[in-house]
Amino acid sequence: MAGAEKGAAAQTIIRPQPGPQMAFLASAADIAIYGGSAGGQNSMGALLFHPDFYKVAVSYAGCHDNRMDKIWWNEQWMGWPIGPQYSASSNVDHAAQLQGKLLLIVGELDTNVDPSSTLQVVSALLKANKNFDYLMIPGAEHNAGRGGEYADYGERKRFDFFVRHLLGQNPPEWSAMPTGSSQQ
Repeated sequence: MAGAEKGAAAQTIIRPQPGPQMAFLASAADIAIYGGSAGGQNSMGALLFHPDFYKVAVSYAGCHDNRMDKIWWNEQWMGWPIGPQYSASSNVDHAAQLQGKLLLIVGELDTNVDPSSTLQVVSALLKANKNFDYLMIPGAEHNAGRGGEYADYGERKRFDFFVRHLLGQNPPEWSAMPTGSSQQ
């Protein structure tokens, strides 16, 4: 592929990554990532630990500090006892390093990853005076914004966030569009 063709291709590639998160390539300079649960931790971590590569992230229901998640789960990957490796991978402990654009989404009633994990990272971001977006979905579970009653809303929020911050454009006015129930 010639240089110009590669550039054109980079404008339209959607490149899935292994694991629970997905990376989107809008251009070679603007790479976005999103993920839920452990992928939510990883998507925010991409902005904290690899800001030279990732520029925009949407994090759903992230377990942002493995010391407060289900310890039996994390012991499998991080070992026991809890040591410096837990802090080294904590989004809470490294929140002040945030670069790029971040949207955090969490369900109020998540019973898989306690919403306080997201709230702790929100608190750390506020203390560090970092700019970010945050959405708590009332009554929603672990799949908040990805499934259940508010799946469409969550998808629009992610889409809008990427359109704004990768393409520099205003997304559609979704509330001005007819809904399925009003078209009947």
